[in-house]
Amino acid sequence: MKSAFEALPLGSIQAEGWLYNQLRIQADGLTGHLEEHWADVGPDNGWIGGNGESWERGPYYLDGLLPLAYILNDEKLIAKAGRWVEWALNSQQENGMFGPARIETVNNDIDKEQDWWHFMIMLKVMMQYEEATSDSRVIPFLTKFTDYVSGQIEEHPLRGWAKARGAELLLCLVWLYKRTKKEELLKLASIVKEQTTDWTDIFYDFPFWRKVEQWDWRTHVVNVAMGLKTPGVLYELTEDSHELEAVYRGIESLMTYHGQAHGMFSGDEWLSGTDPSQGVELCAVVEYMYTLEQLTRISGDGKFADVLEKVAFNALPAAISADWTSHQYDQQVNQIICNVAPRAWSNGPYANVFGLEPNFGCCTANMHQGWPKLVSHLWMQDNEGGLAAVSYAPCLVHATVAGDVKAELRVSGEYPFREQVKIDIQLDRSANFSMQLRIPGWCSSPVVKVNGEEITVAIKQGYATIDREWRTGDRVELTLPMEAKTVSRNLFAVSVERGPLVYALPLEENWQLLRKRERFHDYELYPASPWKYGLLANTEFKVVVNEGDLPYQPFLAVDSPIKLEAQGKLVPDWRMEGNNAGTPPLAPATDDQPVVNLELVPYGGAKLRIGEFPLIGERKTFRMNSRGEG
Repeated sequence: MKSAFEALPLGSIQAEGWLYNQLRIQADGLTGHLEEHWADVGPDNGWIGGNGESWERGPYYLDGLLPLAYILNDEKLIAKAGRWVEWALNSQQENGMFGPARIETVNNDIDKEQDWWHFMIMLKVMMQYEEATSDSRVIPFLTKFTDYVSGQIEEHPLRGWAKARGAELLLCLVWLYKRTKKEELLKLASIVKEQTTDWTDIFYDFPFWRKVEQWDWRTHVVNVAMGLKTPGVLYELTEDSHELEAVYRGIESLMTYHGQAHGMFSGDEWLSGTDPSQGVELCAVVEYMYTLEQLTRISGDGKFADVLEKVAFNALPAAISADWTSHQYDQQVNQIICNVAPRAWSNGPYANVFGLEPNFGCCTANMHQGWPKLVSHLWMQDNEGGLAAVSYAPCLVHATVAGDVKAELRVSGEYPFREQVKIDIQLDRSANFSMQLRIPGWCSSPVVKVNGEEITVAIKQGYATIDREWRTGDRVELTLPMEAKTVSRNLFAVSVERGPLVYALPLEENWQLLRKRERFHDYELYPASPWKYGLLANTEFKVVVNEGDLPYQPFLAVDSPIKLEAQGKLVPDWRMEGNNAGTPPLAPATDDQPVVNLELVPYGGAKLRIGEFPLIGERKTFRMNSRGEG
């Protein structure tokens, strides 16, 4: 069994700075108060003994609530999550089965007599709970349940959602095997592998080149986002390099045929092509983040962390209101209006309004895991007594290094809004260990200093390794210069990137109340400023940094801590098509238009925006391939 890194136990990493604020805003909004305002995870939920929804929504919610509670060390949230955990633990039967006695759900695509999928989510919850608390009941609980699964799974095999998402069960089996060394778990893993969709075959030679317009488990965007981890987990089990190669090939194909500027592949509800007005589901965003966290852990390749940051810092905040009181089901890169209207999607007319439960409630339940799980995977152990940085968002890391030396690392600098990163080290005694520092693929000239002295580093798989004797008070400083650049997309349209942030033209937002509730309301958004602008091909980008502390919520266009100034023109012939911004014109007619200054902000802060622009004038020769490399 092979993995390059191992995750630190939940609670080892605490968010600080702007990232702490995201968790606090989340706790003060939907995550901390959903039970009181949404019946599907309210007191009647089947996972706390009620007669209501008893399939995936309770476990989904808990899969974000629990890590949020323990990272914040919020006693109120810990107690709220604990109620669900205790009910599940106490529900276990003598044969190992646990959970609600029956399946109650609005989903009509499952066998309500028997299904494995919702248990898989709760297993992830229990793993996190054990890491956070060392509760001695959890490993026997999971062992007893996996014994039950072993006795039932051939008679009642994975099917439907569970078949597509079998890797979530494999993750638990791997986690449990590492702690118990019980060989029966590996036998069960072999059975689960055979019953799970063959994602290795799909991703190795990807067949879905075009927008999909009919139901298929293999092109459902959330299944795809989860499925990408399957070959990775199989690589961890088998060390077969073919499995890992399938992941690389799969991501490259997805971005070639369905890639979007924010780092995701489209899906509204199925893989939907590269048009910037196609949507992508919020469930897919948070599940892809979790997949990338696991792929980073297993492979130790910084490329997966590059994608993780792009998705986390752009696609995630874009789909959730700045105060965490509403969210979208589907977001668009070019999003000029969010209203109740039919679109060229399989999803309904409510799919891109901001609300409590737009289109369908799965995202309402599942959105909560995004930020907390990012925090818990910012740093990892390297299996040799050292540490590896996955991302430099501000945090405080508690870990054991060099066998038994207690270490505390404080990461500051407000990355990715700033280029400077500081890592201050506290140890209970001096120790030799390696620190692997991720050097993002977009950064061509990093500078690394230890205690003020610049050092030369060699970069392998996206990581620079510093192996030395560390002492309390040591400081590592990184400068990661960020260059603003355009990325050529279909029909020579361009998106704009600087470091891991994508930049968009924000539109003035007119939020109109659609449905009023006690707390979490639904809104349509209408533009109050022009949207149909293209970028000049020869534009220069001026970086405008608002000095001083970051605002409490940096993902809010009007308070953006960093902006790009560029030049463009109005494109009169760019039209709306089917309630969306039409395809960016290939050859915009703008000769009679004046050059205007455009102010671009980080994509995640602009709920109405243009993120993919028609290119005006001579086209730049620089292009990026599907992996985001020049």
